Amino acid sequence: MSEDRPADQTDVRMDDDLALRPEREATVGSAGGREPRGDGRRGDRRRGERRRGDRAMVPEADFRSYYGLPVLNEPTWHDYDIAGYLFLGGLAGASSILAAAAGVTGRPRLARAGKVGALCAIGGSFYALIHDLGKPSRFVNMLRVFKVTSPMSVGTWILSAYGPQAGLAAVTAVTGRFPRLGRAASAGAGLTGAAVATYTAVLVADTAVPLWHDGHRELPLLFAGSAMAAAGGLGLLAAPLAEAGPARGTALLGTALEAAAYLRMERRLGPVAEPLRRGKGRLVRLGEGLSAAGALLGATAGRRSRAAAVAAGAALLAGSACTRFGVFHAGIASANDPAYTVEPQRARLAARERQRNGVPE
Repeated sequence: MSEDRPADQTDVRMDDDLALRPEREATVGSAGGREPRGDGRRGDRRRGERRRGDRAMVPEADFRSYYGLPVLNEPTWHDYDIAGYLFLGGLAGASSILAAAAGVTGRPRLARAGKVGALCAIGGSFYALIHDLGKPSRFVNMLRVFKVTSPMSVGTWILSAYGPQAGLAAVTAVTGRFPRLGRAASAGAGLTGAAVATYTAVLVADTAVPLWHDGHRELPLLFAGSAMAAAGGLGLLAAPLAEAGPARGTALLGTALEAAAYLRMERRLGPVAEPLRRGKGRLVRLGEGLSAAGALLGATAGRRSRAAAVAAGAALLAGSACTRFGVFHAGIASANDPAYTVEPQRARLAARERQRNGVPE
């Protein structure tokens, strides 16, 4: 080899042995020419610790998703189909309950309005569900089994039991024929109507969508309140002032229940509830405002003015629809953002670790 080569090159000999110059030799445990830290034994320093002035060569991991993709697959449900299904099902179930109560207390026109409205609403709900499924045979196929642990299976049977009774109650109320059969059907629809109004909350909470899943405690109450407000609004629209007392009371009670459930869910979920305050999720706030305005208007001016009662009823129906659409879109937004899946999991793991180590909260 020639001796006039640069001094910083490595000597390569014919026997394939590498002869490193002393100034280029690496010492085990050294880093960039600094002295070895400690005695080089494992455990001398905690993993991840660095001395003051050391520069991290790799940035701290901040896991959010895999290659920028969502952690969860977005639900394939169509917004107008499923959000409309949620709204119309709640309206139908609560209207049947209100109609049954009106029939018992001697308010025939309010009862008839509730029965006819329930039949129209459940018909629209069936249409939205089947349109989302793609073909009616898929709904019929779900009736082959009954699985108590599946909200979808239970909900299918609830709808199948409720629909014929709601239809029979409405037909007998309009025609005036077979009154005993109509009363029995009205009572049956009222009993199953409570499940129709709330089972959809259990259905969506049984998914992995963060907002829906974590809000499983409050969603049934939120949906029940929204359904009651919608049924009260329908009663104010269709019934005369003299018979609209139960509708006004139902609207007030439903609005209060909806607002309380929403407030509790927002506080308990913390950051997971953020989609309810932005984007289309803000429809829930709009729905609360419309429902509150409609309930107050119906309870005050709606007692004496037919125009005020109609305006109150329209506001209540619009508010209930906004609530269902807002909850639906906020859930989709929470599924698309990995933070609402990863961060709660991290928080739960940290809480378990603190509990295991006896560290107070």
